[in-house]
Amino acid sequence: MTFTIPFDNSYARLPEAFFTRQDPQPVAAPHLLAFNEDLARLMAITPGEVDEMAQVFAGNDIPDGATPLSQLYSGHQFGTYNPQLGDGRAVLLGETVGTDGVRRDIQLKGSGRTPYSRGGDGRAWLGPVLREYVVSEAMHALGIPTTRALAAVETGEQVFRESPLPGAVLTRVASSHLRVGTFQVFAARGQTENLRQLTRYAIERHYPQADGPMGLLRAVSEAQARLIAQWMSVGFIHGVMNTDNCSIAGETIDYGPCAFMDSYHPNTVYSSIDRMGRYAYANQADIAVWNMAQFATALIQQMTSRDAGVEEATEIVHAMPGLIQTAWLTRFGAKLGLAQAEEGDQALIGDLLTCMVEGQADFTNTFRALGTVAARDQFLDPQAFDAWEAGWKDRAAREEDALATLHAANPSVIPRNHRIEQLIEAAVTGDYAPFHRLNAVLSTPYADHPDATDLTRPPTESEVVQATFCGT
Repeated sequence: MTFTIPFDNSYARLPEAFFTRQDPQPVAAPHLLAFNEDLARLMAITPGEVDEMAQVFAGNDIPDGATPLSQLYSGHQFGTYNPQLGDGRAVLLGETVGTDGVRRDIQLKGSGRTPYSRGGDGRAWLGPVLREYVVSEAMHALGIPTTRALAAVETGEQVFRESPLPGAVLTRVASSHLRVGTFQVFAARGQTENLRQLTRYAIERHYPQADGPMGLLRAVSEAQARLIAQWMSVGFIHGVMNTDNCSIAGETIDYGPCAFMDSYHPNTVYSSIDRMGRYAYANQADIAVWNMAQFATALIQQMTSRDAGVEEATEIVHAMPGLIQTAWLTRFGAKLGLAQAEEGDQALIGDLLTCMVEGQADFTNTFRALGTVAARDQFLDPQAFDAWEAGWKDRAAREEDALATLHAANPSVIPRNHRIEQLIEAAVTGDYAPFHRLNAVLSTPYADHPDATDLTRPPTESEVVQATFCGT
């Protein structure tokens, strides 16, 4: 086998209460759709023949050094605790330590039934696989911590949802797949020693400077605060911020019904399963704090002095809204070209957002166009924007180079929902050109793309995507 992955599998050395050893289920006729050569190089993976890689990334061949397993976890789903979840359609092949010294998981998603499938088929259809590939790689290019896509394979089999659909497997890469829910399951079961061992493992792997359970809570809370501000700054809506989808590494994970806003409104929801708007755009900061409160509750169960733990955890969780707000102001200040914070900046940002709601302005294109005549064209009532712009220009004049700052903070292109739906529709017919083209353009999101202006425009009325779906 010329295709080699230099595995070094630390999670598989933990007690077997943490997972179930599980091979992926083979598929009929795997076909490699995409392989991320840049990521493979970073992970010290040696590529092989296309057919050889298709067999591995489909789960038909287990590469040397892999220790396939499915991880156990639980979690709060839309606020209700589910005592056992786990990898219901995923198998962790193992880990590599890359050329940059970073340890990363390699996971097959859509690789068949596991003991945690809860009656599901363990498979994925092509649409969600391509969506996660495109959006996760776009997030990486935007500079936002995220899981990444190493490969996508079509299986040659159909999966059945509302109708028969082409099956696929995504190879997902993450700093780890440790979640808040990984801690919750041991806390809920009273398995204190497993909880302690998991805490030690998480600290060693992600936050070696952290001192004990509360040090871990503080580090994860800070990482989550930064992440939420980054999401908000690009108009990203995760769509399903359950605790089992909340990464301890501070990465964006589990791209199910995710979406980027077109016209700005703080109450925007796309997820078809979020009927009450729990995970709407503007609620994401509050939910991140709520998730950290659940994390704190789990971590405290291992502490000898729980009263002291509760006191420290309360202080950490209560400080988190301030961390998010500080990070948010930094991000949105940069989006206005303001590198040096001044009193009044928050009001200036808020006034623009209010104007954008009333004017139904496109989130991405409005910020990108600031300082040009194209900005006012985003608004139903350009005169309302004109009044705001006059004050902004006065403020921006005190910056060294406001336009350079805002262009570095505002992408010209994002993975818009209608373009993703269109590439999925094309792929189902066997046409992958839109998928590859969108990936190529999104790899440099802060550059201008004069040959791809169609990818930067908002949807027409007939193209608007009203709801996004989890895909399970």
